[in-house]
Amino acid sequence: MRSPFIPIKICGLTRETDVDAAVELGVQALGFVLYPASPRAVSAERAADLARRLPAFVAPVLLFVNATSDEVARAAEQVPGAWLQFHGEETPDFCLQTARRLGRRFIRAARIPQGDVTSFDLVKYAQDYSHADALLLDTLVPGYGGSGHAFQWSQLPQSVNSHLVLSGGLTPANVGDGLHALRGRGKSLSVDVSSGVETTKGVKDPLKMQAFIQAVRQA
Repeated sequence: MRSPFIPIKICGLTRETDVDAAVELGVQALGFVLYPASPRAVSAERAADLARRLPAFVAPVLLFVNATSDEVARAAEQVPGAWLQFHGEETPDFCLQTARRLGRRFIRAARIPQGDVTSFDLVKYAQDYSHADALLLDTLVPGYGGSGHAFQWSQLPQSVNSHLVLSGGLTPANVGDGLHALRGRGKSLSVDVSSGVETTKGVKDPLKMQAFIQAVRQA
């Protein structure tokens, strides 16, 4: 029987207090944005400092947007054991070869349109990125993520041959609906939140994080 447990990733961490609060609340992964144009961006050195606060079994995830393989390698070297998250226009071959070169697991973002979700062929995307350890379902917006906008979850295909991570505009108020809409459509289901638990971009609210986690568990 499929486990009802839903792993939770909080992304866009920039402060020690937020990292510590998320760990105390029991999340499974924390994301650090290494995309200079993002308001949540941190340097690789800063990500390494924050990741050193993580206990065993809480995974650091480094988010890249169209970085070169060497840039990914230099950052990953500073954060041992970090997963890689490719959030730009990276090709299947680039993701696979970079991850293999570094011996890391990786997540591939799929940017889903807000309007006609069916115009994005998620089944084919999962085939193209079949070596990804998970597909993160984010909303297609100008820029790359963290916009607070959701897409129409119910329009996604019924069966996707990948582990799925629901993201894009999630909040404590709507995450339960998203989980119910997507449950059973992939190999497994996790969630990722950023703007939905913030006071300002890059600054997390511990009460919102707590409410989000409670909503996931109740779902």
